[in-house]
Amino acid sequence: MEKDTIQLVKKAIKGSKTAYGELIAAHQVYLYKTAFLYLKNEADSLDAVQECVTRGLLGIGKLKEPSYFKTWITRILLNCIWQDRRKTQTISFDEYTEQGVENYLIEEKIDLYDAIDSLKEQYKTAVILFYFQELKIKEIARIMDISDGSVKVCLYRAKKQLKNLLSSQTTEHEEGLRYAK
Repeated sequence: MEKDTIQLVKKAIKGSKTAYGELIAAHQVYLYKTAFLYLKNEADSLDAVQECVTRGLLGIGKLKEPSYFKTWITRILLNCIWQDRRKTQTISFDEYTEQGVENYLIEEKIDLYDAIDSLKEQYKTAVILFYFQELKIKEIARIMDISDGSVKVCLYRAKKQLKNLLSSQTTEHEEGLRYAK
């Protein structure tokens, strides 16, 4: 973590709302992307980030190690998301579409996102943080409060499950095309 960021964290811990605001501004895209990968809905993602920012402001004084700010704020965000996941979610196809992308690519992305959604929560968290947010194993371990080795096991098992899920979907899709002719 940069020296300037650590200084901001120290100021925020001491009660500087301006410093906390600067930290959130620096991490807002990261927080939103993480929330969106879980919730796949702009409004819910923004709500989760807003709740995270509020809880973070109330609890920043309890942060003991300034260099772990990103880990700490990520854990708060994930807790906000997991609490909100109790709500029933509906995801429209339009939320997955992107301009300029071929239909088959959109279908593959939907299959991948659906497969990731079907993983155990621990595996899903490891996959999102490692592959989508590009965090290091050590950072993920701190966020998830597990050992580095456990993160590696989660990633290995998640990849294995994803491979099985996606290969079975491909087989079903090909059989459907064969019978449709």
